[in-house]
Amino acid sequence: MMLMTSPDCLFCRIVRGEIPATIVHSTAKIIAFRDIAPKAPVHVLVIPRDHHADVAALAEADPALAGALLAAVGVVAAGEGIDVSGYRTIFNSGPDGGQEVAHVHAHVLGGAPLGTAIVP
Repeated sequence: MMLMTSPDCLFCRIVRGEIPATIVHSTAKIIAFRDIAPKAPVHVLVIPRDHHADVAALAEADPALAGALLAAVGVVAAGEGIDVSGYRTIFNSGPDGGQEVAHVHAHVLGGAPLGTAIVP
């Protein structure tokens, strides 16, 4: 399998093993790791190994991979023990949406009541 990665992308560098991360889930297509600046007791980023700028680009380019990413969110939530109590999944897109790394990623947050705020 040929990965599409970007040489300067932080998350692509994690995928290639150039930058360490605490991996909590890994498949041939998806990787999930702990956020280095958590906003909740559980804060995991779930990304495709292939580089796609944002969730819309991923959905257009590879709908099956987008589905695999969403399925991995559920697997991560179960693995973190937050699937029953509840969790929040956030995709930030673009600068106004708060996206800091231009590689699609789902934030999985939980482990405590998150309230009704859009962002914890």
